[in-house]
Amino acid sequence: MPEFVLILFTVVAWVLMLIGCVFVIAGGVGLIRLPDLYTRLHAAGVTDTGSTIFMLLAMLLMTVVEYQNPWIAGKLLLILFFTLFTTPTASHALAKTALLSGLVPVDENGKPIIESPEMASKLALSRAPEHGEVAIAPGVNDGLQKSDGRGNENNDKSEGS
Repeated sequence: MPEFVLILFTVVAWVLMLIGCVFVIAGGVGLIRLPDLYTRLHAAGVTDTGSTIFMLLAMLLMTVVEYQNPWIAGKLLLILFFTLFTTPTASHALAKTALLSGLVPVDENGKPIIESPEMASKLALSRAPEHGEVAIAPGVNDGLQKSDGRGNENNDKSEGS
């Protein structure tokens, strides 16, 4: 392989690594500056996934081009594959557990978005049962706000249901 091609691939790998580092720094700032668990969890999840993609692509490029080792490249692809599936799943599980336990998300002014911890728990449990499926908890949707798709919210109790 010509020397200039190797230098080009090395420069591309370093750029990918620097982009991954920017994701890590942005995620660290997000963890410090964001107001509640949900937004911090989002920052951590995006940081973990984004930085992993760019850093592992840089390592994969250098492994294939410079070191020419397919075994290490395969291991890096497995790490990338498992990270891309486990990080969003873990973030979702943590957010759902926080909502189930009654942790109310807040807006940028620190005011709660949901009326009460009980409402947050109900919201975490709410999902329409599929055909032939029994509802998990009867009355879960009582008191929850529903949108009509135009930004107007209707309360279940006011509809007479």
